[in-house]
Amino acid sequence: MTRQDQIYKWFVYALGLLPIWILDSFLLGRYPLYGAKPLLLLLAVVSVSVLEGATAGARFGLAVGLLWELGYAGGSGSMVLFLVLVGAVAGSAAQYALTQGFLGSFLCSAVAMAALELLRIFLGVFTQKAALTVLLEVATREFLWTLVWTPLVYLIFNRIFQKVGLDKLA
Repeated sequence: MTRQDQIYKWFVYALGLLPIWILDSFLLGRYPLYGAKPLLLLLAVVSVSVLEGATAGARFGLAVGLLWELGYAGGSGSMVLFLVLVGAVAGSAAQYALTQGFLGSFLCSAVAMAALELLRIFLGVFTQKAALTVLLEVATREFLWTLVWTPLVYLIFNRIFQKVGLDKLA
């Protein structure tokens, strides 16, 4: 792929991220279901990582992490590092252990969500934000509600990958 093809490919991935970000921040984020908001940007990072590989997934995770931190209030910068790690691990898992299809994406999404929710529960208990039972209830709802959106997010990025992914433009 030429440099121009690479720029075009990642521009198309960014365009694919736009409706997901709008859905995540302006619709689903404002109207939580039983107190749970899905994390569609995390699903986007996992989907692209599974399709494109570890290095590209880590780079996409960096870009989405910066978007997350700049676009949502109360960020500490930790989501940038977390999404870079998610992108690298999901991409590596898909390249070497899982399939680069929907099942691999779903499994990686479930593991990434579980890791994030466990981290949030640990920090919530450590800082005494709420009782453990409350944190577990919210985390379970958020985990399940996010995984419901996995097929849609994967479908969007898989369609993009079919058109411009890897060496399709060369």
